[in-house]
Amino acid sequence: MADPTILGGLVGGLIATIVMTVFMMALGDDSPPPTAALWSKYVGDGPPEEYMPQGMALHMLYGIGAGGAFAVAVPFLGVSLTLATAVGLGLVYGILLTVVGMVLWMRIVLAMEPEPKTMGLFFVFHLIYGGVLGAWLSLGLV
Repeated sequence: MADPTILGGLVGGLIATIVMTVFMMALGDDSPPPTAALWSKYVGDGPPEEYMPQGMALHMLYGIGAGGAFAVAVPFLGVSLTLATAVGLGLVYGILLTVVGMVLWMRIVLAMEPEPKTMGLFFVFHLIYGGVLGAWLSLGLV
């Protein structure tokens, strides 16, 4: 299979973020996402609950960008992008995104101390994102 394209990564990031968001809405606790807290803290002047649309739009942009970054990085690994390899790499990427999200964004930038259940769901949602992104890129449709 050929190396993934940046466009494929961006589209894959969009699709993976949509799938992840469906799971967030079905399994989450209806609390605002960390991106709504980010918007509230640095742009708005109200509580995060008032910035759900902005937070979700920001989260969508992060997911699209992360998909593009993944597509750029994969060729440097020098692996053939079979479905199994792509999904495996995507899962590893989901773990990386979880760590960056929990340590950098939640704890450092937002000074949050998330509950263990929240961290567990955050992990699961990012694994879903990574798996879907990897699967999409293995298809090579874009």
